Amino acid sequence: MKKAELVIIPAPGMGHLVSTVEFSKHLLDLDSRLSITVLVITPFAPSVGEYTRSLASSDTRIRYLDLPRVDPPPPQFLSSPEKFVTVFIESHKQHAKDAIIDLVSSESNSNSTSKLVGLVVDMFCTSMIDIAHQLGLPSYLFFTSSAAFLGFLLYLPTRYDQVGTEFKESDPESIIPSYVNPVPTDALPSFAFNKDGYASFSGHARKFRETKGIIVNTFAELESHALNSFLDDQTPPVYTVGPLLDLKGQGNSQSNRAHRDKIIKWLDDQPQSSVVFLCFGSLGCFGAAQANEIAVALERSGHRFLWSLRQPPPQGEFAMPSDYANFEGILPEGFLERIGGRGMMCGWAPQVEVLAHKAIGGFVSHCGWNSILESIRCGVPLVTWPMYAEQQINAFEMARELGLAVGMKVDYRTGGGDVVKADEIETAIGRLMEHDGEVRKRVKEMGEKSRMALVEGGSSLASFGRLIKDILGNKS
Repeated sequence: MKKAELVIIPAPGMGHLVSTVEFSKHLLDLDSRLSITVLVITPFAPSVGEYTRSLASSDTRIRYLDLPRVDPPPPQFLSSPEKFVTVFIESHKQHAKDAIIDLVSSESNSNSTSKLVGLVVDMFCTSMIDIAHQLGLPSYLFFTSSAAFLGFLLYLPTRYDQVGTEFKESDPESIIPSYVNPVPTDALPSFAFNKDGYASFSGHARKFRETKGIIVNTFAELESHALNSFLDDQTPPVYTVGPLLDLKGQGNSQSNRAHRDKIIKWLDDQPQSSVVFLCFGSLGCFGAAQANEIAVALERSGHRFLWSLRQPPPQGEFAMPSDYANFEGILPEGFLERIGGRGMMCGWAPQVEVLAHKAIGGFVSHCGWNSILESIRCGVPLVTWPMYAEQQINAFEMARELGLAVGMKVDYRTGGGDVVKADEIETAIGRLMEHDGEVRKRVKEMGEKSRMALVEGGSSLASFGRLIKDILGNKS
């Protein structure tokens, strides 16, 4: 019997690839009648390419096909990262179609062991839904962020049809069905205020409704209100399949092994739940002024800490943050000597493995959705310090909607010129590290629910079952 094959098209960013690959592995673990091919768009960062190559060698059940390299859009699109990514991915559309037609052609051969039954596209890859229409295939959306943020994006076209423009800083709070509370304007993502960014995501959201189903990396117990908000509108069926996490750290390259070993050895020597972990994602970085304030706060707090501090790219350059060659020039004079063994500085860090370590007691985070899910899964409370993308509204959801984080900042934005002062950071860390605090208790409880979601009888496993049934139904 031929297998039912899915073609999956992820966006070329680490946060999107990790959960996409974990989703693929879960599908294959759950049903041997499925087959998966991933179309790989050449990533912006070399580390992302290294990650996909390591995955291809570690799990041979998934086939990876590299699409031909396409030059990025001209610099004027940099005014909106969302438009830049959207245009870049859309420029791969013909290459993706050609690859899929080749697959269909090869599968029409009687010797083929699989039959293509659908496309799964990333939230940034909605232009690829047109290929599914043209080839008479169903499509599914793979949404790598929260159900609440999905609701925000679905709200954008409706609002635009009513108002005709992007948000303004002076706008009042917004009533968005996927959030319990009115959402303050300062908690909205930066793209909401940018004409091109708003238009890009509004366009994506309109395409979401053309799919046969929306697959979300969340679990029902975490976002029950947001999920219930989809029941009364024209949203396609929503499948909650999370938390999808790379708990084994397969994204850790060989070049990072020595850094990993040094960090874990240091953590092994620290008391249980005593260490504050500060880490801000693949794009998170700080210059001297902000690094100085964090250092002062950490020194005054008295808490042990592991701090992943990365260097911003040169002004005006489109590049990833890099590790500092040394920290002497960026931190207050004598800081490293004064804190001694109480703290450890690093560049890259194996985030999931660190969060799972018994020594970690709290997490100061940029509130990327993968990081939030990792923190919950490990039962580690976090402090909100959003920087870019949808992180501001993630921080709002975690701190104000769900009570699962200490809300230090909601409106901080990379490049905005703001410097968070040491007093504010120190106060937030103090609240974070309260061992009998309400936030810590709630995160521990939700962490247990997250672990149960993907085991027998769990909500996400049941959702996977419904999704697989729907996919296999396409075969006939």
